[in-house]
Amino acid sequence: MKLITRIAFSCLFLLPLASCVQNNQPANQPAATTTGTPSAGGAAKRFAFVTNNASDFWTIARRGTEKADTEFADVTVEFKIPADGTAAEQKRLVDDLLAKGVDGIAISPVDPNNQTQMINDVAKQAIVFTQDSDAPQSDRIAYVGTDNVAAGRQAGDLIKEAVPEGGKIMLFVGKSDARNAAERTQGIRESLQGSNIEIIDVRTDDTDRVRAKSNVADTLVKYTDVKALVGLWSYNGPAIVNAVREGGKVGQVKIIAFDEEDETLAGVKDGSIYATVVQQPYEFGYQAIKLMSQYANGDRSGIPAGKQVFVPTLVIKREGIEEFQNKINGLRGRS
Repeated sequence: MKLITRIAFSCLFLLPLASCVQNNQPANQPAATTTGTPSAGGAAKRFAFVTNNASDFWTIARRGTEKADTEFADVTVEFKIPADGTAAEQKRLVDDLLAKGVDGIAISPVDPNNQTQMINDVAKQAIVFTQDSDAPQSDRIAYVGTDNVAAGRQAGDLIKEAVPEGGKIMLFVGKSDARNAAERTQGIRESLQGSNIEIIDVRTDDTDRVRAKSNVADTLVKYTDVKALVGLWSYNGPAIVNAVREGGKVGQVKIIAFDEEDETLAGVKDGSIYATVVQQPYEFGYQAIKLMSQYANGDRSGIPAGKQVFVPTLVIKREGIEEFQNKINGLRGRS
């Protein structure tokens, strides 16, 4: 059995307020974060956190990197967002970071299978962690993020709750070959085994929000008997709920989403979305930078044998939405 490390629920959910960083300011721009200062006698380690798209999901992860940047005196952090969510744009950002001499990069690879060689090349020059989406065949040191198969099982259980009578469902995601997407789909399929629920297909949109919504609209027209729509990436929830509203199907078609975009949470609150499976991106940012800092200083104790540091997911339904919104807005720097 592979050994893994599971991060306990972050201070957002379980720990006393005093254990949370209290003075972080909201971060609304993708510029570098550089609040850390070198410790006496040593140069600051320069780390970068590279996302896979420009979703609001990453605003919360950025707050986690800022906490680490502030907490570790010998660390400075750059937070990078690919403009178009492509592997090519990620490579350009990574090449620029290497040219600037960064010591480590935590990346969420858009296309892990085809980016393995790139990650291996980067690993020859800097510490490399993956976060959010893994590339386990690469030379990355470790992965920090969600156990996406387990998260998929959670979503599958929610689907069975939402449509106990069974029926047809459709899944939506940016890229089906991204590892987190593939593993969430796997988990959903595992959960639905033996049920009367049929997955029609997995529709992709290449992180294009307009296309994401049109995929849903097309599904509602083509499959009038569809019972549930499931969004696997953060922006898929808003795309689904907006298309369902425009199609006059609210209440007739159940929606299960991932993550905590504003429109997704609003949909959970008004009942148009049955539930959302939320990750803890704040911990993605904090733990990735913390572990890279430890690794750079020769401390390997935080890296488990399985090289996977899992951050638990949570299920948010209507009855718990207000408390969750208050906490998540605090992380986003909103009153």
